[in-house]
Amino acid sequence: MKRSQIKRRPLADTVLASLEPEEKDYQEKDSNGLYFRVRANGSKSWNLRYKRPDGKWAWHGMGAFPSVSGKLARKKAQDLLDLAADGHDIKGYADRMQDKPLFSEAAENWYQRKLDAGRAYGTTRQMRLYLDKDILPALGHLPLDEITRRHCADVQATFEKRDAHIISGKVRSWLSQIFSLAVAQGKCEVNPASELRHIAAEPPKAKHYPHLLEPELPDFLCALRQSKSRGIVVKAVWIILYTASRPGMVRHMEWPEVDLDSGVWTIAAEKMKARRDHLVPLPRQVIKLLNEVHEVTGRQRWVFPGQGAVNTIMSDATFNKVIKLVGYKDRMVGHGSRHTASTLLREHGWNKDYVEAQLAHKEAGLAGVYNQAAYYAQRQVMMQWYADYLDALADGMSDESKQSFRDQVMA
Repeated sequence: MKRSQIKRRPLADTVLASLEPEEKDYQEKDSNGLYFRVRANGSKSWNLRYKRPDGKWAWHGMGAFPSVSGKLARKKAQDLLDLAADGHDIKGYADRMQDKPLFSEAAENWYQRKLDAGRAYGTTRQMRLYLDKDILPALGHLPLDEITRRHCADVQATFEKRDAHIISGKVRSWLSQIFSLAVAQGKCEVNPASELRHIAAEPPKAKHYPHLLEPELPDFLCALRQSKSRGIVVKAVWIILYTASRPGMVRHMEWPEVDLDSGVWTIAAEKMKARRDHLVPLPRQVIKLLNEVHEVTGRQRWVFPGQGAVNTIMSDATFNKVIKLVGYKDRMVGHGSRHTASTLLREHGWNKDYVEAQLAHKEAGLAGVYNQAAYYAQRQVMMQWYADYLDALADGMSDESKQSFRDQVMA
């Protein structure tokens, strides 16, 4: 875009990225003292105008865009202006800081190592999200050796104030890993995030996802059959129910992963929480649903694409909205279907190992290391039984039918 089209300041990153170069270099004011420079060759960077202790005005470079985002540039600018207001010479301070490794560099190094190690996509995506949203804006501009335990505790506290205690624990671990790596590389001498767990707020007791037990299923399944929600979304909910898969895995399902002829969905290790390949047997009901979905989205990568240009895949709130609209708000959620399946299958005598393998749960301790059996053939039988049983519950099965299902169970 042309700079004459700028309407608001501070400048959004989308505006910064789209600003076009002109025949000569130019600068646009972003906020107090902060200017965005666009060179004729197309490169972009930040400049800060400030007053030196002798009263003369001066400029200080703040880094290139997009390496330094608008949010980070404003944070750095305000810190430097505060120093100038206290009588410090920014130039002298910047010269001292020039050779000091910054937290942002250490964090990016750590993150790249996680990518290179093949960590699950969901994990690295979460790391990137909270690095950009919270951690780097707070610490990124600071030299590693100037970050204190108070700085790290404040980052932890930002998550606790949101009651995001699980994320707070992850962030605490990430901070400690970043500093440990930096210490090992000789970039700093101490790890100020190493003992944050001792001052972490006590999280509330864990609550299970809302889920239904067998006596509640017939009414729910009948209501779902009559859902007025968009057809493709309802089909996605049925697939979650029939396969006991994590909703996130269904959202990220891709057509190349699905073999409808063989009735198997192959999920690569990098997508899995346990970081190992997972085979999901597809009951006849799911194959039928996917064939119907294929007529709509079969030419795309994603089985359940999002609507519009913002979301490439279906949003995570979509499934629960379907459930809410059929009258089961706070009684059932997509992830709760895994609790429902686990309980029902175990109550009817299915082998615990088959159930845990279907849920892709990793056993603790040595059992999790040595027991790599997938039980795929057994799970094919079990999940077809389960899909048939859900349909029978929705149809209102007789006592004779229940006995017939009991006779099919493989202990």
